Amino acid sequence: MPMLTYKRMPYLKAYIHILSIMPLVYLGLAVDADALGGDPVQAVIHFLGKGALNLLLLTLVISPLAKRYKEGLLISTRRLVGLYCFFYATLHLLAFTWLDLGWDINLLFQELIKRPYIWLGMIAFIILFLLALTSPIWVRRKMKRNWQRLHNLIYLVAILTPLHYYLSVKSGWIEPALYTSLVVFLLIKRRR
Repeated sequence: MPMLTYKRMPYLKAYIHILSIMPLVYLGLAVDADALGGDPVQAVIHFLGKGALNLLLLTLVISPLAKRYKEGLLISTRRLVGLYCFFYATLHLLAFTWLDLGWDINLLFQELIKRPYIWLGMIAFIILFLLALTSPIWVRRKMKRNWQRLHNLIYLVAILTPLHYYLSVKSGWIEPALYTSLVVFLLIKRRR
């Protein structure tokens, strides 16, 4: 017998909201306490980027979990988690353009030329933006089959994001390699 019921879904979604917001509360407290190390700007940018990546992985995990445990209602949480993924990705981009570049458009273009991994992040962000824009049910109904085609681009985001992360870190390849391995594992699992 399934554990999830329509009655329990609001509680699960409230729990997802709380768990998604708590890291931002932690980040705010860490910024306030000046506890982000020698380069707090990079710490904020990486924290938000990893938050987006963790939520992206969670969206990829939901379907296999729902199938494995026969919890069809769990699928309805994917949209909420996906929107939080987009929210964190937006904060990541804003932190980069504001805190690192000071809204300097010329500097942004220089960074795009100097650091091609930023292109990978921008492509992933644009796809996430389109997915968030088309997430309402009425848009899904209007788009019909095209909606599924567009939303299948999440798999491209799942490939681009760990690669963006790997190329962006100046030292320490182990954590990006773990994320990449998780994505590969989840994508292989979905193909079965």
